[in-house]
Amino acid sequence: MSVKVCKFGGSSLASAAQVRKVAAIVQSQAARRFVVPSAPGRRDKHDQKVTDLLYLCHEHAKQELPFDQVFGRIRERFTSMIAELGLSLDLGPALDQAEAGIRQAAAAGADFAASRGEFLNGQVLAAALGFEFVDAADVIFFNARGRLDAPRTYAALAERLNGNTKGYVVPGFYGRLPDGGIKTFSRGGSDVTGAIVARGVGADVYENWTDVSGVLMTDPRVVENPPTIEVITYRELRELAYMGATVLHEDAVFPVREAGIPVNIRNTNAPEHPGTMIVPMSTNPPTHAGTISGIAGRKDFTVIAIEKAMMNAEIGFGRRVLSVLERYGVSFEHMPSGIDTLCIVVDDASVSGKLDEIVADLKAECQPDSMEVSPDMALIATVGRGMTAFPGMAAKLFTALAGAKVNIRMIDQGSSELNIIVGVAAADFETAVRAIYQAFVK
Repeated sequence: MSVKVCKFGGSSLASAAQVRKVAAIVQSQAARRFVVPSAPGRRDKHDQKVTDLLYLCHEHAKQELPFDQVFGRIRERFTSMIAELGLSLDLGPALDQAEAGIRQAAAAGADFAASRGEFLNGQVLAAALGFEFVDAADVIFFNARGRLDAPRTYAALAERLNGNTKGYVVPGFYGRLPDGGIKTFSRGGSDVTGAIVARGVGADVYENWTDVSGVLMTDPRVVENPPTIEVITYRELRELAYMGATVLHEDAVFPVREAGIPVNIRNTNAPEHPGTMIVPMSTNPPTHAGTISGIAGRKDFTVIAIEKAMMNAEIGFGRRVLSVLERYGVSFEHMPSGIDTLCIVVDDASVSGKLDEIVADLKAECQPDSMEVSPDMALIATVGRGMTAFPGMAAKLFTALAGAKVNIRMIDQGSSELNIIVGVAAADFETAVRAIYQAFVK
């Protein structure tokens, strides 16, 4: 029998009604024996995510302020959900332990508090499904540096999640440090937990259930009703996720990619939709010119353009540029270059409050002929397996932008030639995305 690991996001588990949908999905296929839940999300636009409330509890505890009222909202959220589902689960002791633990761990950081949403919700979902609850702290391990201890984790998962004929619920987002403390992944990290569990149990498919029917070809806030991408490779998804496509946590790609496990992005509210299948390699390569997989972009970049005659002959020039960024703890996003020019693209947040110093040090270190700093930039990636197979792809893209009167400030194409990235003024971002979409998709 095939094995599926199902991760459900916060919107999928925001209420008792949503939990019933999740239970129906899981119980509709015997292969769905491993479930990874997030903490409850917002029930409506006026609501708060349970994780946000837990962070607020931590902040109160850190300042030695009472947080009974805030935690009371969390307690009521879970107890009312249990009552509405008609479960016999007594979550009171676990809620009491969570509240006490937040107070005790206040000085140690927010990870314990943040993890309790998944921990508590996992027990509710396990009771609703009749599955066995397994604390993620017993099977997901980090090393002393806070990085996943993959060998120990995969061995623990294979041993622990074995033998139960019904199924298991492993809460997402967190694991255990060597000293016994709780460590969380970054926000959205339940995606990562799901991928790790899929790798650990040798799943045939990792289903990631959310509130959209797969990965869309571009941002629906910019382009109205873009189609769903039916099949996409891990490499393409990585490019789109980095550039702002947020359906799947970008770090979640790696555990399943290494094991060759496909990922299926599905919609909890439309379970009949096949969603997007993410695969190691597509068996249906593009067959005609103009085929792309998606368009994604992000704002808030700064481009530092350095010009110096005979730069290409000056040994160590690039090293000196990057050493300045390293001194300030700044990583570069892209670094397109010419014979006498070099552009460094950095995230605005990484250079906030220190850009003037970085520019001054670059001038002192590299002695450029000129240097231009362009803030308020946006990067847009056009991604697709077909971009290398057919001539004229770049011309089509640039013609579309010219027709929309968008000035291209930077061009970068990765060595894989899987995408073309253009830099435009942030004010032109939406116009540029729509122009590219019209050229390649419509």
